[in-house]
Amino acid sequence: MKKLLFGLMMTASLQHFSAQELYMPRNIKKAYENGTRDISGAPGKNYWQNKGIYNVEVKVDAVTKIVSGKETIVYSNNSPNDLKALAIRFVNNLHKPQAPRSGFVSKDFLSSGLKIKSFIVDGEKYDVNSDDWGTVASVPLHKVLPAKSKAEVKIEWEYPLSVQSGREGQIDPETFYVAYSFPRISVYDDYNGWDMLPHSDRQEFYNDFNDYSFAITAPKNFVVWATGNFLNPEAVLQPEYLKRYKASLKSDKLIRIADESEMKAGKVTKQNKWNVWKFKADHITDFCFALSSHYVWDAASVQLKTKRASVQAGYKAGAKDFEHYVDWMRYNLDWFSKNWPGVEYPYPVMTAIQGYADMEYPMMINDTSIPDDLQDARLTADHEIAHTYFPFYMGINETRYAFMDEGWATTLEYLIGIDENGEDAAKKFYQNFRVKKWINDPSAEEDQPIITMSTQVSGAGYGNNSYVKASLSYLALKDYLGDELFKKALHHYMDNWNGKHPVPWDYFYSMNTGSGKDLTWFWNNWFYTNNYIDLKINGASQDNNLLTVSIDNVGGFVIPFDAVITYEDGGVEKLHFTPSLWEKNQKQTNLTVPIKKKVKSVNLDGGLFMDYTPENNAKVL
Repeated sequence: MKKLLFGLMMTASLQHFSAQELYMPRNIKKAYENGTRDISGAPGKNYWQNKGIYNVEVKVDAVTKIVSGKETIVYSNNSPNDLKALAIRFVNNLHKPQAPRSGFVSKDFLSSGLKIKSFIVDGEKYDVNSDDWGTVASVPLHKVLPAKSKAEVKIEWEYPLSVQSGREGQIDPETFYVAYSFPRISVYDDYNGWDMLPHSDRQEFYNDFNDYSFAITAPKNFVVWATGNFLNPEAVLQPEYLKRYKASLKSDKLIRIADESEMKAGKVTKQNKWNVWKFKADHITDFCFALSSHYVWDAASVQLKTKRASVQAGYKAGAKDFEHYVDWMRYNLDWFSKNWPGVEYPYPVMTAIQGYADMEYPMMINDTSIPDDLQDARLTADHEIAHTYFPFYMGINETRYAFMDEGWATTLEYLIGIDENGEDAAKKFYQNFRVKKWINDPSAEEDQPIITMSTQVSGAGYGNNSYVKASLSYLALKDYLGDELFKKALHHYMDNWNGKHPVPWDYFYSMNTGSGKDLTWFWNNWFYTNNYIDLKINGASQDNNLLTVSIDNVGGFVIPFDAVITYEDGGVEKLHFTPSLWEKNQKQTNLTVPIKKKVKSVNLDGGLFMDYTPENNAKVL
């Protein structure tokens, strides 16, 4: 009872202090006041989120390159508010010439965009002109959708696949990556209402957790890979290839389901003019698929704690890196499940498609081939599969808070890279590919606070806030708390918010509660400032058996570092200091180190936490 009472008092103290000290925008503060979120870090007693059940029939014409479809959406308005309109999102309108974009595109990127052929709500037909739609549009309802009620929405549509393939489009004339392919109801949430932010091709996505049933009509000899469970392999595969596919679901070893010659010879699929491939995925934030008439199809599976997950790859014959992808992904799913984040891979399948995006989707990735650098290729796969957890498992609003997913994927990429390539190689890659461009660039956009909405930063500022600085903050916190407590707190956050929609403050408060520590000082330092990394030795002296080193934190970020002491006799000693060193004073500290020999010099080594002015990190006594 005493322990329980102490715990309650401690939690109350943490909550009170944190709620006072962390800046919170007015709309977020209102959500906490309304009880949809709680300063314990957990969803509030009044938390809600809306949901759609999507039944989608879609057809891809390989000759005209037109995607056409019809869908029925049963949309649940679980909010306490009556809805006077529905926001409809169609990301691929990014290809329309008049769409706002973050940068230049080629003519092959452009297309006519979405054409709505029919739009019906609860049996009532709407006169909808989609010609003027961007990536999100508001459709006023004829009748209000009351709180705690449902509506049935039926839409028929078509759009052309862009010639230039990025996150989606034509990979080659008979290979297509079909993502964001259906009009969907945008997110209506407790802190912004309707999500009306347009997609600009820089910031990524924010979707509800929906249930998807897809029937994909593809020409004969085209194999389809998709999000979710493959429901009808018997209906679309010829016997030998069905046998290989089913064997792969139980195999630890790679099985080549079909090679290029078998695909081109028309041996793989049923020889109907069109085949209908059916897939289903529940409580997931998106659905996508790919199809090809000639890609190699590899597969195996991996036994996880509670299930065996299928691992598949589709790629152009001769892509030397993709020949390894199935084995890499088997290792990847197992490693992430057992180590970091240490949460079992939550889905039944993971498929990699050779394309041009280096992009993640639920249960799928679309990666560029890097045949001449297998380490880089593997780390690309590591990064994209790490996104399984952030944003998909956790329902992150990537559009506004990209650091909540890209920062974690970057961190997980580094941690698995240590295991795959050794600590020195992983450190070198992280420094060269991630940190150097940021820390060596003194321009103003590099020093924007991480908490800044991702839509409000651009160029290098967006990339470094989302990937580099956020990842360094997570690694600094890991160093401060230690692996065991850090993982305990991380799991507390993930348990609180998987399948829901956390915002940064839910992360901050969950980590406070999960660690049992008030980390407000840390959050303020890393997320709310214009800090960077720059330590400076102000002075160093030896008085008999005591070494004193005075350090200024010029840049401001509270980082871990090693003090490397070199003695007159040539001996070297390395002492590690965690960010706790800065907890009382974030601008200056003195190291007092007992020693037994005469010191020649002392050097500060931040490792991954690279210094803007490393030349003043050393002192000769």
